[in-house]
Amino acid sequence: MTDQAQIGVTGLAVMGRNLARNFARHGYSVAVHNRSTARTAALVDNHGDEGTFIAAESLEDLVASLERPRRIVIMIKAGASTESVINELVPLLDPDDILVDGGNAHFIDTRRREAELRERSIHFVGTGISGGEEGALLGPSIMPGGSEHAYARLGPILEDVSVKVDGTSCCVHVGPDGAGHFVKMVHNGIEYADMQLIAEAYDLLRHGLEMSVADVAEVFRGWNSGDLESFLVEITATVLAHVDTATGRPFVDVVLDQAEQKGTGRWTVQSALDLGVPITGIAEAVFARSLSGHVGQRAAARALPGPVGRRLTGVDADRLVEDVRQALYASKMVAYAQGFDQMAVASTQYAWDVDLGMMAAIWRGGCIIRARFLDRVREAYEKERGLPSLLVDSYFTAAVGEAQEAWRRVIATSASLGIPAPGFTSSLAYYDALRRDRLPAALVQGMRDLFGAHTYRRVDREGSFHVSWAGNGQEVQV
Repeated sequence: MTDQAQIGVTGLAVMGRNLARNFARHGYSVAVHNRSTARTAALVDNHGDEGTFIAAESLEDLVASLERPRRIVIMIKAGASTESVINELVPLLDPDDILVDGGNAHFIDTRRREAELRERSIHFVGTGISGGEEGALLGPSIMPGGSEHAYARLGPILEDVSVKVDGTSCCVHVGPDGAGHFVKMVHNGIEYADMQLIAEAYDLLRHGLEMSVADVAEVFRGWNSGDLESFLVEITATVLAHVDTATGRPFVDVVLDQAEQKGTGRWTVQSALDLGVPITGIAEAVFARSLSGHVGQRAAARALPGPVGRRLTGVDADRLVEDVRQALYASKMVAYAQGFDQMAVASTQYAWDVDLGMMAAIWRGGCIIRARFLDRVREAYEKERGLPSLLVDSYFTAAVGEAQEAWRRVIATSASLGIPAPGFTSSLAYYDALRRDRLPAALVQGMRDLFGAHTYRRVDREGSFHVSWAGNGQEVQV
């Protein structure tokens, strides 16, 4: 047993405990700490045979047990708790020590903390970790930010314990200060959209075709062997096939239809608004979860009129399954395109120089949105790093073009049956708006000039203009 540990972990709930075990399994000596010493003891007692653990009863013990310069990973719930632990640790540290926040912190907080600790010559590394408890133990996708100097000392360990795809580590230095937590936030926003689209596909098949839950599960199981192959489609089939042991009913029918959220989806949408990036599919997914929780409104609206006695028959029914598959794939492409657009704009705004192709590469394994599809995303950004939109890459242009007629039929079908499909619908609206030569925004700008003298620009000459709407109706350049 070594006298001092190579890396420390404080916060031994499921994610922290499994990450500490992952470090130990890879041959690193790990100092472990939790406010409840019983949890620390349980980790060492139950998993001490997996590697070298040094139990610390206090943060002072944790710091003292680490080789210098120190590397400490904080696996605490984001927010006030993380802030408290950082404030306790900092006075105990020396210049050049590294603090890693592995929680889902808001990137704005991470930028502030990194700047504050840099003044004390302490490296703060906001790090996105995706893959849940299984990923933390067996190999997550890891998105560290912070300084290049910190990554030079921390990166080899993180790369070692991350999942590998085609022999490549799913861990890369994302960029300075809050870049790591930003891309993890966008990852989660895309995850929201992906899950909402899957839920809409399920709803259309089950209630549009009156398929049994077991049959819908088989449809998703089949889809997981094609272009839609992904962790989320795989687990959708598993969840739908599960039968509640207490009632014998499909599990999905005994789960309350109120989807919860922890905040990263909202942050993604708020950030996009600040950056001026339209991420309509992700926003609709966040709003769909919010609407599901408005129980009183939903109950009051039960009697609102809708389509009566409509059901699919004949050709429409026969082709719906394939149409929904294509609509799901097309809408998924839009969600990823929007998320990657947001990362590109933020990278410029904050001078992060994020490699979007590498983000797609490290999301291919370990993380929740891992999918075959991400190889196509990686290839697109490798071909053209400054790609203006994922949708204009040749593969995606062709794939969406092939799916668009089915996509349109699905949305028309959902509307005629009264089955809400906000994710599918907003994604198609975004696609159609993006490809239009002219948008009705010209009218909006004209109205803004009339009621607020906000001016407008012309298509035929440079400059800003205003019409004297209340006067002689003449145009003036301003």
